[in-house]
Amino acid sequence: MFDSLLTWSLVPLIGLGIFHGLNPGMGWLFAVAIGMQDNKLRSVIVALGPIALGHALAIGVVVITVGLLGTFIPTEMLLVLSGLTLLGFAAYKVATRFRHPRWVGMRVSKAELVLWSFLMATAHGAGLMLIPVMLRLRGDAISNVAAEGHHVHRDISSEEPLGIAIATVGVHTMAMIATALLLAVVVYALVGVGILRKAWINLDWIWAGALVITGTVTLAMGVLQMA
Repeated sequence: MFDSLLTWSLVPLIGLGIFHGLNPGMGWLFAVAIGMQDNKLRSVIVALGPIALGHALAIGVVVITVGLLGTFIPTEMLLVLSGLTLLGFAAYKVATRFRHPRWVGMRVSKAELVLWSFLMATAHGAGLMLIPVMLRLRGDAISNVAAEGHHVHRDISSEEPLGIAIATVGVHTMAMIATALLLAVVVYALVGVGILRKAWINLDWIWAGALVITGTVTLAMGVLQMA
C-alpha cells in the first residue's frame, strides 16, 4: 500500500512539513509562551503534542477528502480544481489582510490546544498545500499497480486513497513537529523570545507566495495533463 511513498514525492512532502513547522503561527511560538508561563521546558514539549494532533487533523480532512474524490474524478481535473482553490485561497488571505483566528487567554486544556491548532492550520490553508503532493503520490501508486499487472481501478479505489492520505499526513506531521520542537526548545532554552523583537520575519506574505506558487504549479500540471 505504501510503496508509492518511496519516491521523490517525499522531498516536497517533508519540505512542506519543515516550512509549516517554521511558521510560528502553526504553534511553536504558542508552545514557548506556555513554557515560559509555567517556567518549564517540559511544558513546551508537552504542548507540541496536541498542536501536532490538531495540525494533522486539519490537513487530514483535506487530503482524505481529495483522495476519496480521486476515485471518481480524473487526476488532471483534481489538479486543476486544486490549483484554482489554492490561488483563490491566497487571494482571500491577501484580501482579508491575513486575518488569523482569535484566541483568548493562554490557559488552555489539551483539547483546546488541539482545537486551536486545527483552526490555525485550516485558516492558513495548510492542508491545501499538500494536495498536489498527495495527488503525485496517488499517480505513483497507479503507475506501480499498473506495472505489477494488477487491476488498477480495484486497487486504487479501495485501498490506496485512504492509505496514501494517512501516510501523507503522517510523514508531513512528523517533519512539521520535529521542526517546531527544535525551534521551540532553542528559543525557550537558549535564545529567548526577546530576539523575536529584533529578528522577526513576517511570514504572511511568504506564506501567501507559497500558496500562489503551489497553486500555479498545480494548475499547470492539470492543464498539461488535460492537453
